[in-house]
Amino acid sequence: MRFRPYAWMPRSLKWLARALTVVVVLGLALGGVVVWNVRASFPQLSGELKVDGLAGKVTVYRDKNGIPHIYADSSEDLFLAQGYVHAQDRFFEMDFRRHVTAGRLSEMFGSSTLTEDKVIRTMGWRKVAEQELPLLAEETRHALDAYAAGVNAWMEDNQGASDRSLEYAVLKLTNSDYRPEPWTPADSLAWLKAMAWDLRSNMSDEISRALAAAKLPRERVEQLWPAYPFDANQPIVTRGAVSGGKFDQDADPREEDGPARESVTRLNADVLTRASRALRAVPSLMGDPAGGNGIGSNSWVVSGRHTASGKPLLANDPHLSAALPSVWYQAGLHCRTKSAACPFDVTGFTFSGVPGVIIGHNGTIAWGFTNLGPDVADLYLEQVKDDSYLLTGEWKPLTVRTETIQVAGSEPVRLRVRETAHGPIISDAMTNVRETLPGAAVAAGGEAGAANAVALRWTALEPGRTADAIFMLNTARNWEEFRAAAAKFDVPAQNIVYADVEGNIGYQAPGRIPVRTRGDGAWPVPGWTGEHDWRGTVPFDELPSLYNPPEGYVVTANNAVADPASYPHLLTGDWAYGYRSQRILDRLDAALKKGEVDAAAMSALQQDSHNGFARFLVPRLMDLDLAGPAEGARELLREWDGSQEADSAPAMYFNAVWRHLLIETFNDDLPEGARPGGGDRWFEVVRTMLERPGDPFWDDVATGARESRDDMLRRALGLAYDELSGRLGPDVRAWRWGDLHALKLTHQSLGSSGIAPIEWLFNRDPFPVSGNDDAVNAAGWDVQEDYAVGWLPSMRMVVDLADPDRSRWINLTGASGHAFHGNYADQAPLWASGKTTPMHAREESVREAAANTLTLVP
Repeated sequence: MRFRPYAWMPRSLKWLARALTVVVVLGLALGGVVVWNVRASFPQLSGELKVDGLAGKVTVYRDKNGIPHIYADSSEDLFLAQGYVHAQDRFFEMDFRRHVTAGRLSEMFGSSTLTEDKVIRTMGWRKVAEQELPLLAEETRHALDAYAAGVNAWMEDNQGASDRSLEYAVLKLTNSDYRPEPWTPADSLAWLKAMAWDLRSNMSDEISRALAAAKLPRERVEQLWPAYPFDANQPIVTRGAVSGGKFDQDADPREEDGPARESVTRLNADVLTRASRALRAVPSLMGDPAGGNGIGSNSWVVSGRHTASGKPLLANDPHLSAALPSVWYQAGLHCRTKSAACPFDVTGFTFSGVPGVIIGHNGTIAWGFTNLGPDVADLYLEQVKDDSYLLTGEWKPLTVRTETIQVAGSEPVRLRVRETAHGPIISDAMTNVRETLPGAAVAAGGEAGAANAVALRWTALEPGRTADAIFMLNTARNWEEFRAAAAKFDVPAQNIVYADVEGNIGYQAPGRIPVRTRGDGAWPVPGWTGEHDWRGTVPFDELPSLYNPPEGYVVTANNAVADPASYPHLLTGDWAYGYRSQRILDRLDAALKKGEVDAAAMSALQQDSHNGFARFLVPRLMDLDLAGPAEGARELLREWDGSQEADSAPAMYFNAVWRHLLIETFNDDLPEGARPGGGDRWFEVVRTMLERPGDPFWDDVATGARESRDDMLRRALGLAYDELSGRLGPDVRAWRWGDLHALKLTHQSLGSSGIAPIEWLFNRDPFPVSGNDDAVNAAGWDVQEDYAVGWLPSMRMVVDLADPDRSRWINLTGASGHAFHGNYADQAPLWASGKTTPMHAREESVREAAANTLTLVP
């Protein structure tokens, strides 16, 4: 989601934007004016600073990349300092995020963001966050309070717009009334809702299936969501079963019948289209699963018996949206003397706005996340009349509340939010609540014309204790304490890999995962029957888990967790299809057969750019009779090994052929919202179709002829050549994948303002990127749009449990959120070239690497 924050301005204010353009241009031409405004907000990094609320001295060491390590004598001082340091570097990002999660963007940017605010207010993220606070452990609440006090101490010390960041100086010219308010613990908790939203499960697939079913027969729709290929791509957990109320990795699998697919024929396309638009309107702060590809991540852990050091290695690279600054912030949090009162000594990746470390190591254990992707959200088609809804034959009153949205430059907007027993009616957020839609469709026994609204039930809209899990992970010392922390990780449900200094490795699937009375969550279901309600959640002890598996490694890459033939609980049917995970497994197996692996080998595997579908498609392309200029381009593929480096001509042509093949084959059959975006689901769809030359999807319904597989393959080859020769020139060997598969670092709010000088201030030029959606080095793009990179490995980390100082990491951009600061995007070139930097953890190495030392005093 990109914002155009100046589109809202009435004519009386648009002159300010034009004036700002003149000011920026003159400032650039004359020098000094812009430079002063830019540098005014750069934080003090050395010397001494008085910080209100501290009980003792805190030391902050920063290396040349601006990465801070914070040392304190108490937990309260440690998290207060973390809040202060986060605010020093990233306060505008934090302020922006809390306005997103509270549905208050319009206070900053005006009516152009009303849709986003309406959808988030309808779901009530902030309301749920406030309900969570009293449920949390006392230690967690204290940490949140201390963190908020640190942010507010920084705000008190930096009250002017130019003191806080360049963004505020820009915003002040168009919204002079805006003033950031004090930070609260609920601001931190609400960000966890954004994390859960972007890492939710199959909600987009659920809508896409239904939209496709409005145009195609059911069997053709299901062809587009094939079953996971368990025979080719291994799940995460390959052994064990639920026995005696617990998952036992040594138990014999029990054959059980899986849940039956729900019989849903035609669904109301209008109401679902409204719901789809509502979901897509939500700003994507971490990823864009609504975009058609989904988002993923890689993590794997190798035991010491396979490593050069004799201790485990753990690798992780979460795949999220490209953002500037990066969604991650690297930091170390250290108690000078560890004790029960101050137990922290943890280094890793944090979220600005949230205390603690999300992914990292604490000197004893290390952990990493990938998206497990269970089906934790259901869409309910509802029958609504006035302010009532039908449930099991009775009309029940809707729960109704009114939200007031403040809008910069305009009058406040009032929003009526309606809820059924299943959750908020998200289709209301797009149109007037009094509208009804004609042509409702039947769903599992419903009557035509029945459904006129869509409600959302989602586990993240129920208060949970994920915040507790963060601090428990930060201080866990062994497998038992790690699992106790994972048990609190309600949403988003993640695959968590584990390693410790004693040589143990493991895997745990956590999360609040619903058990359905009927159905499998693959389709929107009728809410009025009461037959599709949830009847509890999967007990944590019955979720899949591994501890020291005999093969000596665990790989997770959003692939299936367990084969449903042997695992009794439905997690989801909408996994990634295992192309990445199997590539990692295959490369690990090959490396281990040659000998022991080290951290460098783990980093090299993170850079693997191999296209897993090339081995299926290229032979078919080479077998075609072909004439014309595309024949010369096809020769690029003859000896191609499937690698997709940024300088590869074959990768450029192959991906262009793939793009046009998907568009030409499926767009004529599918409505917008169900069309292919790319990724390994479409690998599987096309792989099976390659064996069926006469499959109906090959036919272009817009022509009078009946096209076959070979017709569409030739068309894709020709259109790809035409596109690339027009964009990159006729010399096919001069084409480069990175020429079009490039990443432009775009500021999340002002970077798409539509005002060129502002965009110049905050954005950074594109750079070529290797990889592809489902390569291990997963740099995703949407075939419906272009080849530009939209999501990617947002960071990379390899932890060496033999010596934490031998660990390596890299962030996508940099530590600073201040444009033109030396650490604003300094890690981006390293990230793009596959390099990493030392992940210092021991105090002596932190001191040695320090470029700046700041002392915070009471």
